[in-house]
Amino acid sequence: MEEQEYWDSDPESLVFDRDRHIYYLLMMYQLLPSPYQGQEINRLTLAYFVISGLDILRALDRIDKEAVINWVLSLQAHPRNDSTLEKGQFYGFHGSRSSQFQSNNNGAAILNGSHLASTYCALAILKTVGYDLSLIDSELLLKSMKDLQQPDGCFMPIHTGGETDLRFVFCAAAICSMLGNWSGMDREKAKEYIVNCQSYDGGFGLIPGSESHGGATYCAVASLKLMGFIEEDLLSKKASCHIINVPLLLDWSLQKQAQDGGFQGRANKPTDTCYAFWVGGVLRILGADTFINESALRGFLLTCQSEYGVFSKFPRLLPDLYHSYYGFCAYSLLKEPGLNSLCVELGITDVAAVGL
Repeated sequence: MEEQEYWDSDPESLVFDRDRHIYYLLMMYQLLPSPYQGQEINRLTLAYFVISGLDILRALDRIDKEAVINWVLSLQAHPRNDSTLEKGQFYGFHGSRSSQFQSNNNGAAILNGSHLASTYCALAILKTVGYDLSLIDSELLLKSMKDLQQPDGCFMPIHTGGETDLRFVFCAAAICSMLGNWSGMDREKAKEYIVNCQSYDGGFGLIPGSESHGGATYCAVASLKLMGFIEEDLLSKKASCHIINVPLLLDWSLQKQAQDGGFQGRANKPTDTCYAFWVGGVLRILGADTFINESALRGFLLTCQSEYGVFSKFPRLLPDLYHSYYGFCAYSLLKEPGLNSLCVELGITDVAAVGL
């Protein structure tokens, strides 16, 4: 969705406006505006931003949870018969109706557009609204997901023709964690892939040898945490005990907080609302979030909060769901009063993660 300048900050907007944020998300829950038409294929991801965002804001009671559950479950892919399981198909969740094709009777192949990222979002939504994930056919989902893991340990997001990088390693790890079943991936292979993605400067690139990036670094560190390769109190351990270079990672992450208080995703790039979570979340997992200049970060985020509430990527731009959600996540990390705390490595609230 194209962004453009449209508002000037005023003194009234320089506080975290929880009520306006809730109102915005409830509008998005009812009807997505026309500029999101190009994101139709990602409707489930947009729903994740809305539902999990309302949970962070402690407003989950404003939605029809049963309707949400039924809609999400209707997007799961199912085999026509047992023989189709041998064709390498992935039986996760579709991103929207636009990638979901009904079976026909003439024997023609039916495209299965289920996707790892959509499946992560589906399970995160279901967990957030209190659905019992043991009711899902996790054996089928995980068995087909394991076929997406590549020889180098990375994952392809769909059964054919997809790219492979750390985003999908994270999705696979989060899916296994939420289902409480790690049969869907080889953790040792995934660990090796992640380790190979750490760059000379301490951050992680999406693939081995690529530039360090805030989002990729989150995916790497969160995946290692979920898979059990990162312990609590990591900074108190000897460097020789770490499978990754933690001191260099810590240095890289802290250097991403710029003079305006916000976080950069890469070196020499402008600060951006979402990296307050991507990089801030890494520092939380490492137990180093106390080194964040919290007052400066709050100041930056407030410059990205519009007069209608919610957040934009940069100051003075139109707000959007993606940056709004990660703005809420950042404020949760900052322990804003009235917000639920985050399970950073899963990307949902602690309440949702433990299933209360």
